[in-house]
Amino acid sequence: MAERGASEDQVIETIRTGEAVPAKKGRQGFRKNLQYNRLWGGRTYAIKQVLVIVAEESNALIVVTVYTFYF
Repeated sequence: MAERGASEDQVIETIRTGEAVPAKKGRQGFRKNLQYNRLWGGRTYAIKQVLVIVAEESNALIVVTVYTFYF
């Protein structure tokens, strides 16, 4: 997840408190905007958006992928 720009804690927080959004292939997404105000890829960004795509199993959520967007 680190290479995607999100920590495990941010992924968990996004799943627990983020906005639910639909995803492809019957999966669920969770999106959350976080204050960032730091350098990423040579530019400074105020906001980092974490988007977590999960597959729902009978008793668990399986993280399929994590996207990060910077604004």
